[in-house]
Amino acid sequence: MSHFNSKRITFAKMTTLTITSAQNPKIKQLLILEQKSTERRKSGLFVVEGYRELQHCINAGYEIETLFCCTDIVDYQHLSALLADRDVSTYDVSMKVYEKIAYRSTTEGVVAIIRSKTLRLEDLQLPEQPLIVVLERVEKPGNLGAILRSADAANADAVIVCDPLTDLYNPNLIRSSIGAIFTVPTVACSSDECIKFLKEKGIHILTAQLQDSHLYYNTDMTSGTAIVMGTESTGLTDQWRQAANAHIRIPMLGQLDSLNVSVSTAILLFEAVRQRKLNER
Repeated sequence: MSHFNSKRITFAKMTTLTITSAQNPKIKQLLILEQKSTERRKSGLFVVEGYRELQHCINAGYEIETLFCCTDIVDYQHLSALLADRDVSTYDVSMKVYEKIAYRSTTEGVVAIIRSKTLRLEDLQLPEQPLIVVLERVEKPGNLGAILRSADAANADAVIVCDPLTDLYNPNLIRSSIGAIFTVPTVACSSDECIKFLKEKGIHILTAQLQDSHLYYNTDMTSGTAIVMGTESTGLTDQWRQAANAHIRIPMLGQLDSLNVSVSTAILLFEAVRQRKLNER
């Protein structure tokens, strides 16, 4: 039995075929990609929802494998302009199917399967005095996404995720970053590789930690700087503490001894921005 409707719609270079059942193989593939990191790694594919995220994805040079549009929501004129002259395999889906595949009701009726890209440390194109965020074993996709948003806002040159516990194309990470995973060069690697890279480039390593540390606003961040953050539960490993050029901390004036890692990263990033703006005067 076919799960396709015979209706076809053509606009720009796209010809769509309507899917009316969640049992369709294309829908099953999309759901597996949303749920399983092993399948994302194996296939080299991941899922993006919404115009804004898709726009950032396209601008970053990613290839759209398949596009799914909810006939009751999508603005085809807007979508056609977004995709320009790209020849994309496109499927219309019913509202019932869309509700099955979409995490949010505010994604404008657009869900896409995208072909992934792997960025390596040697691929990073850094300025003379780069500003980099390094994250060691930060696990929660929501925290990673929020940090990427801050990195984009601060115009950081790269985010390096060391010994990652979640893949960079996790749907929750993409959503929480609102597409910043595509706007900020982001690399996954081991801590050994990252430390070697930073030292070879002469980039100062600043580790955020409570012990044996100085207040962050008394630490120079105008030269090439890597701000290194660990997990909220255990902090950074000794490997990073020993590799650091300086240890920095945010003053905690209440009864708690730590902030959410994404909040801490944002504070430190914008201190670097402040110092660099002052240095330009």
